Amino acid sequence: MIKEVSIVIQPEKEKDENFIQKEIRLALKKQGISFEEKDISTVFVKKSIDARHRNIKLFLRYKVYIGENPSDEFALPEWKTADGKRTVAIIGSGPAGLFGALKLLEHGVRPVVIERGSETSKRKRDIAMISTTGIVDENSNYCFGEGGAGTFSDGKLYTRSNKRGNINGILKIFEHFGADKKILTDAHPHIGTDKLPAIVNNIRNFILQQGGEFLFDTECVDFILEKSGSEKIVKGVVVKNHGEIKSIFANAVLLATGHSADSIYTLLAKNSPESLEAKTFAMGVRVEHPRTLIDLIQFHGEKKQELGAAEYRLTSQIDGRGVYSFCMCPGGFVVPSSTGPSEIVVNGMSAAGRNSKWSNSAIVVETRPEDIPNEFVEKAKSIGTEKIAGLLFRKFIEQKTFENGIGQKAPAQRLVDFLNRKSSESLPPASYAPGVVASRLDEWLPAQISNRLEKAFVEFNKSMKGFVCDDALLIASETRTSTPVRILRGKESFECIGLRNLFPAGEGSGYSGGIVSSAMDGENACERIALQWSK
Repeated sequence: MIKEVSIVIQPEKEKDENFIQKEIRLALKKQGISFEEKDISTVFVKKSIDARHRNIKLFLRYKVYIGENPSDEFALPEWKTADGKRTVAIIGSGPAGLFGALKLLEHGVRPVVIERGSETSKRKRDIAMISTTGIVDENSNYCFGEGGAGTFSDGKLYTRSNKRGNINGILKIFEHFGADKKILTDAHPHIGTDKLPAIVNNIRNFILQQGGEFLFDTECVDFILEKSGSEKIVKGVVVKNHGEIKSIFANAVLLATGHSADSIYTLLAKNSPESLEAKTFAMGVRVEHPRTLIDLIQFHGEKKQELGAAEYRLTSQIDGRGVYSFCMCPGGFVVPSSTGPSEIVVNGMSAAGRNSKWSNSAIVVETRPEDIPNEFVEKAKSIGTEKIAGLLFRKFIEQKTFENGIGQKAPAQRLVDFLNRKSSESLPPASYAPGVVASRLDEWLPAQISNRLEKAFVEFNKSMKGFVCDDALLIASETRTSTPVRILRGKESFECIGLRNLFPAGEGSGYSGGIVSSAMDGENACERIALQWSK
């Protein structure tokens, strides 16, 4: 017999295994389940924190095996050595690309991963240059390079995409390649920016060991197309490596380029505009508080060091659009995520310990295709299709942010001054390494964003009293929450509507958001690729 039981305990009891086992048995008895003590085995499933009230509780869920041996729900796949008979070119080495490559290896298919950015060792140096010199390498930065945007991120693994794939399987693979075992049971698991690069390296080395290939500093600049009647068939890609152009032929192409590869959307607009669709996305700012302040608000004025840095989630409807927190980083820091020299983009992340002096979150405003100003729609039409107008509007805001900063020093404003529509005479200490410079965000951010942010902050302060305070800092601009464009694909086949043999996946496809959902999307697409050859 297998039963699931949940117990509720005080945080200080979490390490008392005898107490927990007694509570599990008590829960079984309350369900009317009889058992012999020697026949019971328990497996920890999930932990979550309820901090809504002053009496903070931990919810622990266990699977109890009565008279049976525990089964392993986190079994690893059976990977094979690539046989070389079939090759799939994978454009992008983010979660969709890496997990897609691992899925291909389950079928013995050879993945060739093509990444415009550099390996993590060089990428670290390029990222450091952004903070020390303000220089942004357009191919090697926080968004582009080995592991994609996820490598130097918080490594958040929480997702609601339960129906898209095997979440436990993704977590087990991460744990197998070096992540802490607690990601298998935490309700909101994360790896940490200090741990992710080594894990990504381990995955890459394994793929190489199994017969895969990696091409770094190699950008996809075109598709190799063959026409068959009215159909366009992708036979491979044209790539550029340090100025050298060459063709790479493949049996299929997985397009896993992430949400920041604007050039790919432009390429699709030229070759197959019918394969693109404008979609809703979100833009706004990062708000940063002292970590101690957020901890005290969320833990009701108490210090709860055993619970770690406090998280929050905020959402509101303002003038017909959602305004919400995104990628909240407790005990984290704000980082420069630009992919070009004349733009400023900010993001947030945390180390595994989540122990910095600050906590931050994006606060963003829902932006629909109909919200895009007409000037960007007309400009998009001249490029190939109005469906990429959101990309142009996004770029405009990023460049406007750059104009109001100094180099990569980001424009910032105290939250109270933003609400009072006045200049900040001084700024509090910030985690953003390149530095911040005082700016009237309320004056130059698009009104459709600024006005909704203003109203939302007032609402948020009602549910989190003290959120609006003199030490709260707004840092602009957060624009890369997701892509403004979706690449249309078959619901079952995952094949691009306009281009045969091209399989869009991950955040860049517009069908996923975050590490785990992107990894599952890459797996699903590559499963379809492999299965079409086994029929």
